[in-house]
Amino acid sequence: MASSDPLLERRRVASPPPTDPQTRAEALSVAARALRAAEHVCVLSGAGVSAESGIPTFRDALTGLWSKFSPRELATPDAFAAHPTRVWQWYAARRAMARAAQPNAAHQALVTLASRVAHCTLVTQNVDDLHERVGSRDVISLHGSLMRARCSAGCPGTMVPTEAQAAEPPRCHACGALMRPDVVWFGEQMPMAEFGAARDAAVACDVFLSVGTSNMVEPAASLPWISATHGATVIVVNPTMDGQRRGPSILPIEGPAGVMLPRLIAEAFAGRRARRHDAAAAPGRGPVAATVPTAELSIDPSAAEQPSDQASE
Repeated sequence: MASSDPLLERRRVASPPPTDPQTRAEALSVAARALRAAEHVCVLSGAGVSAESGIPTFRDALTGLWSKFSPRELATPDAFAAHPTRVWQWYAARRAMARAAQPNAAHQALVTLASRVAHCTLVTQNVDDLHERVGSRDVISLHGSLMRARCSAGCPGTMVPTEAQAAEPPRCHACGALMRPDVVWFGEQMPMAEFGAARDAAVACDVFLSVGTSNMVEPAASLPWISATHGATVIVVNPTMDGQRRGPSILPIEGPAGVMLPRLIAEAFAGRRARRHDAAAAPGRGPVAATVPTAELSIDPSAAEQPSDQASE
């Protein structure tokens, strides 16, 4: 007897054929059809997306004065306890680099995607806030944000460090403890509320779009494959497919995110008007820099890693 579950029926429409596409053009075409049929798309973005805006991955950033330090000397609770000024200055340098960067075509294409489908959940392993700056809303940040600091003793709330505070970590106004970068370090658990929301979206969506990540660093690496086991089509956009899983529901699109995502979104939604207008800043968030309104975003259909930077923090 045929299933009457509308979610399963929708996924059947969005799923690729059982044979693997033989070329990238075929994979793009099948992926575009899946996106066009989707009601809920879950996106996972990794360091490759930020790298195309000129933001080096965590290990690539260990240059110059920082080349003599290992990641574990700069990105652990013990490192901060032993050398808080060193760790704070390292993150201040990275924060300045992120603030100077601009969102790229991949960030902009995801804003357009969110306006074309009924529901889009954006999950990121990046800590640079470029998704928010280009206009994405309700981003699930698995590894925190370079732009915030929080109390090292656990007091609630965060602050936005200023350039004047780059030399020394400020003190918590509540308890006097040092403020620390609001990112996930080695030896720390990912925030369970954020990961739980990401996992729920991976289970519920009918298309999962993995962009700019090797999908090798857990627990975020499990999200696409959790989605696949629940019947979703998984689209993987990355410069290399080394280490990526294969399967009848997994569509590999090899290439830079800033090139392949605009092509994919343009092919999927050519002629379709925006269904949602969520690109503006959410109430209470203040102005969003470099916002690209979804109605004005132009995508050229002919435009032709390491594990995530932030996954190691």
